[in-house]
Amino acid sequence: MRGEVRCGMKRAILVVLDSVGIGEMPDAHVYGDVGSNTLLNVQKAVVGLALGEEEMGLMLSNLDKLGLCRIDGMGGFMSAYSGEPQAAYGRFAESSKGKDTTTGHWEIAGLISRIAFPTYPQGFPESILAEFEAAIGRGSLANCPASGTGIISEYGEEHMRTGKPIVYTSADSVFQIAMHEEVIDLSEQYEICKKARGLLVGEHAVSRVIARPFAGEPGAFIRTKNRRDYSLEPSRNTLLDVLKSAGLAVSGVGKINDIFAGRGLTHSVHTLNNMDGVCKTLELMREQDGGLIFTNLVDFDMLFGHRNDPEGYAQALAQFDKRLPELISALKPEDILIITADHGCDPTMPGTDHSREYTPALIYGACVRPINLGTRPSFADIGSSVAHYLLGEAPADSLDGNSFLPEVCK
Repeated sequence: MRGEVRCGMKRAILVVLDSVGIGEMPDAHVYGDVGSNTLLNVQKAVVGLALGEEEMGLMLSNLDKLGLCRIDGMGGFMSAYSGEPQAAYGRFAESSKGKDTTTGHWEIAGLISRIAFPTYPQGFPESILAEFEAAIGRGSLANCPASGTGIISEYGEEHMRTGKPIVYTSADSVFQIAMHEEVIDLSEQYEICKKARGLLVGEHAVSRVIARPFAGEPGAFIRTKNRRDYSLEPSRNTLLDVLKSAGLAVSGVGKINDIFAGRGLTHSVHTLNNMDGVCKTLELMREQDGGLIFTNLVDFDMLFGHRNDPEGYAQALAQFDKRLPELISALKPEDILIITADHGCDPTMPGTDHSREYTPALIYGACVRPINLGTRPSFADIGSSVAHYLLGEAPADSLDGNSFLPEVCK
């Protein structure tokens, strides 16, 4: 019956397309993000460009079949699909204060952040830098907001000469540390970041400390794939904790382990890139019975959004769209697939920071009715709905958000 959920070996596959926002939220002006629409603006920016052997422009035919172009506010997105949507579709508004990765993922998992994480547009206080340098036994360089590629270009040679880590931030609540892999080996880099994480508490409790290893020679530095994120632990239980406590498998793919500080997971795998993330997700879908598979595909944000590269962003979207049928084919009869995002990062806007945007809601499965969910008031509705589906009842007080399962369940 509609709205009734039976426990069993049900699975939820939750895929976060990191930064794939679909239009500015009403409070975008507070964040300096008026005009942001990551998906639509990327499509507009690549009209007429070749994205593959036969593609011109950006047409996401498989996401379109699920209902992407039916979502409120997506009327301007060019579509070639005229059939009925195959999934429930809609959009989520962010209830939390902020527009960063940690805030977005925590809210997806049922934890709304009422107070924004601290940010440092003028760099970190000298007192913090002094404690950090004393803890690691080295000086530091930079201490300013910057792009990751720009900062290593500017300070990389001095870092190689002095061995001093490069400390920088962004509009997000992050303490980023760039170090050359031949100057400071990875194990020490990660220890340095752990020490920074231990210092950044209380009023300076940034959402993430990020190791940003790089390699190469002056004039040709490149960031490597050995990034590590050291997040704050969630302030209370999330969907992951609730499911793990109930004895269900909870697997994180990509940055999920970092974002949740390892909390609530029974298994975790890091990934090399988006396509490796899809492959790792498919492997888990073959191996894991029941529970949650929670995947973050970060390339949209890290490689293209922050680098103002709409063509690269479009290529990444087209690659995921091409792989989507594999995920759908791997679903079992009692699986649900949820595709969403954690914020925007419009590569066509001035600056290189995240944008305050709605995120897509695409829910697919044998038990799902293809209806329009409209605009849901919080990302947290995802966590509440997944818990409802896997545990047989909507969580009462343990998670924020309201389950949409009664609306979509056949």
